[in-house]
Amino acid sequence: MKQTMPVILASASPRRREILSMLGVSFDVEVSKTEEVTIQTEPDEIVKDLASQKAAAVAKNHIKENCMIIGSDTIVWLNGRVLGKPADEAEAKQMLTELSGNIHSVHTGVCIIKCENGKMTKTCFADKADVTFAEMDEEEIDWYVSTGECKDKAGAYAVQGLGGRFVKGICGDFYTVMGLPMAALYEELRRCHLFR
Repeated sequence: MKQTMPVILASASPRRREILSMLGVSFDVEVSKTEEVTIQTEPDEIVKDLASQKAAAVAKNHIKENCMIIGSDTIVWLNGRVLGKPADEAEAKQMLTELSGNIHSVHTGVCIIKCENGKMTKTCFADKADVTFAEMDEEEIDWYVSTGECKDKAGAYAVQGLGGRFVKGICGDFYTVMGLPMAALYEELRRCHLFR
């Protein structure tokens, strides 16, 4: 299969770059400078809205080109609220304490904007995975926070890193938890005729 047009990933995430590369997509990275604000309250709608904002902020620079922009956003959802990226070690410890021994959901939204012949078409979707966390004692939480891995991670953990040792099970796509739902994205890219 050949790629039919250039792709721009509107994200600085090394995890998203890795997943997109695994799909066999050739792409450039252009980080969205948009401020992430949403009025949505349901997890799938939150991530779709934020992914759309990121993709649109980059797409406006490429309207006259033929290309595809991919924006994405991931949140951890527990007890009806978002656990974002922790502001400091104390907040990271609090989040991990809440996750310990519980099941939470991870929602990743994706927005694909196709710029072609001066026109833009947009497709957005969300994917969800349920994650079962092991019981963590205070010593384990302190150790994990001290590794620094929590700093820029939604929910204060990285499933593909040291945090994976605390994940007892995932119901859904592992890559959704990592930051980009691989199978669902591939299907959407095929529908958008990225490959032929």
